[in-house]
Amino acid sequence: MTTVWTQARRAARMNPSIIREILKVTEKPGVLSMAGGLPSADTFPVDALKAACDRVLTDTPREALQYAASEGYAP
Repeated sequence: MTTVWTQARRAARMNPSIIREILKVTEKPGVLSMAGGLPSADTFPVDALKAACDRVLTDTPREALQYAASEGYAP
């Protein structure tokens, strides 16, 4: 069975997202983005976050993954 997808006519009038277009440029090698909200991935504390996730998912995994009050989990 072949599925054929059709779009609403209004989809043809949609404009591309300007943010998406800008982000395409920032992914090119050698481009240094000065855009707000897009820090260099080299500055991410990956090791510290991994250790924190490992600790939480080892000590209290179900509580960590469950929905809770917006104030957060306070054991």
